[in-house]
Amino acid sequence: MIDPWLLERLVCPATRTPLRLDEAARELVSDEAGLAYPIRDGVPVLLIEAARHL
Repeated sequence: MIDPWLLERLVCPATRTPLRLDEAARELVSDEAGLAYPIRDGVPVLLIEAARHL
């Protein structure tokens, strides 16, 4: 779904901490911020306004 090379470099825009991939939910999760960023058509949407609170 997301290239592993890219996933290693993506960080949460709110906390600058690494994100983990939740393939089932099609989201990138920031455990520190308590936010889940959607992945739409294979593209991560790393906008705080688009994130879902956990």
